[in-house]
Amino acid sequence: MIVVLFGPPGSGKGTQAAGVAAHLGVPHIATGDMLRAEVERGSALGREAAPIMEAGQLISDDLIIRVMGSRLAEPDAAAGALLDGFPRTVAQAEALDALLRSRGRAVDEVFLLQVPDDVLLERVLKRAAEEGRADDTAATFGRRLAAYRDETEPVLGHYRRERVPVVTVDGVGTVEGVAERIHAALPRPHQLGQAS
Repeated sequence: MIVVLFGPPGSGKGTQAAGVAAHLGVPHIATGDMLRAEVERGSALGREAAPIMEAGQLISDDLIIRVMGSRLAEPDAAAGALLDGFPRTVAQAEALDALLRSRGRAVDEVFLLQVPDDVLLERVLKRAAEEGRADDTAATFGRRLAAYRDETEPVLGHYRRERVPVVTVDGVGTVEGVAERIHAALPRPHQLGQAS
């Protein structure tokens, strides 16, 4: 089963992902972690990605898809995966669909963590204060949220058109409370493909 965890910056994807993956019994695949692992391994893909990442540039869709293809071919992903932070654009979603289709697979479900913008900003600024992350400023968050709305949110429309169930989960509350709501909404393996 391939599940996509979706939501705007500050919605709690990273916080919730490990628990969701454990609940489903699949690996948690975050694109940033995956790229860093390829670089550390010194793989051909890693050697291609390293100079782009060091320059602070965005990785091309083609390279991201090849890295994702390599990761999904690993034995621990045979039963599926939880994708976190990917796909970020409709083009990436279409490329992922084609990759999965070539292997007789598909995205089974999308989970959207829904959080109001004011709560997102509050969380990001709190994280900046606690973790000292210089990139977590109100201005940076505004740009990241605008990019999410323009480039990433349309991915939800893509999956709805493809008849992939998109489950909206209230992402406001304690970490434990949100986790309980996600787990209550998660499919059991025999239920996948039956949702409308």
